[in-house]
Amino acid sequence: MSIGFPGRHNFPRMIRSDPHPARLVPNPRLDRASAYPDALKPILSLAAEEEARREIASWTGYAPTPLRGLPALARELGLATISFKEEQHRFGLRSFKALGGAYAVKKLAAAPGGPPAAVCCATDGNHGRSVAWGAREAGLRCVIYIHEGVSEGRAQAIRGFGAEVRRVPGNYDDSVRIAAADAAREGWTVVSDTSWEGYQDIPRDVMQGYGVMVGEAIAQGGGEASPPTHVFVQGGVGGIAAATVAHLWERFGAARPRVVVVEPDKADCLTRSAEAGRVVHLSGDLDTIMAGLSCGEPSPLAWAVLDPGADAFMAIADASIAPAMRLLAADGVVGGESGVAGLAALLVAAGDAAMRAALGLDASSRVLLFGTEGATDPALYEELVGESAERVMERVAA
Repeated sequence: MSIGFPGRHNFPRMIRSDPHPARLVPNPRLDRASAYPDALKPILSLAAEEEARREIASWTGYAPTPLRGLPALARELGLATISFKEEQHRFGLRSFKALGGAYAVKKLAAAPGGPPAAVCCATDGNHGRSVAWGAREAGLRCVIYIHEGVSEGRAQAIRGFGAEVRRVPGNYDDSVRIAAADAAREGWTVVSDTSWEGYQDIPRDVMQGYGVMVGEAIAQGGGEASPPTHVFVQGGVGGIAAATVAHLWERFGAARPRVVVVEPDKADCLTRSAEAGRVVHLSGDLDTIMAGLSCGEPSPLAWAVLDPGADAFMAIADASIAPAMRLLAADGVVGGESGVAGLAALLVAAGDAAMRAALGLDASSRVLLFGTEGATDPALYEELVGESAERVMERVAA
């Protein structure tokens, strides 16, 4: 499907013209009245996040990523503010995943019993790049598993950090199982952002690292005095969404921002789980342009936080992604296919009267978006946007 470059003022109208733009599912089990439960603190907590922040802030090259305001777009959508956290600048890895996988690897390398023989993981691209980078920094062997749908550009980026890349049949969840089986046989340590029975400690560390990004964004946006009213955050297995919900819930309690968890309608395991009232596993190729969100099985640890804490779940169409990338590029902001999912969802929701009312979006709304990745596949980015990421950024520099 060819999607023309939208004019700034007709973009919301263009999105509304899609007869099936998105599916919004308000969370029927939402607990907004209670304080953050003590039962969830062993999974994610502000205290553990602070430990992660101190460690990550000590790494060479650390700096908070920019929080970019989008005032013209906010006016067009009838909102007070829109802020976009630009994770493409994170440690040169072009995604927020540096905060999770690399943090878990460095904790393993410093463990009292000594470092593992090797680390491995399955990935759609960004998590594997983070684990590979962390392993290189720690001097560990690293094996990364990718499934059939991962682009060669993303595979090459992982190899660039010295990791061995193994392409396996099936989808992301199949690659998770193959990586775990090989690790058990070879004596390697899996560094995954999803959890399963008997495997929880490392995914906790990964998710806790993600929380650092949330803390940065709140501080940059005005802190306690002016928090966002709404946050649109990517889904996947649920790790970044759970870290976002946990931070905001423990910090702000019942007054926390509304959190909308966004995922592709071709890989909407979280949305379907919300609808069913239980964890739902999807099968098949789960093929979506939002490659980093192509996941069919929620992480049980993440779901424990999202089930009572997320306000709504939203599944969006692939057709909404390239226009959102181009819209950002017109403002000199680089957002990759998964990185603009929150923006794409906001554009749909703000242009639909029923969704707008259900989410309480109005002229007083302050919306926070996480640009979780930049041009992690430069060739695909240029194909979708019509110009390179470098050219987009040159316009800002000029």
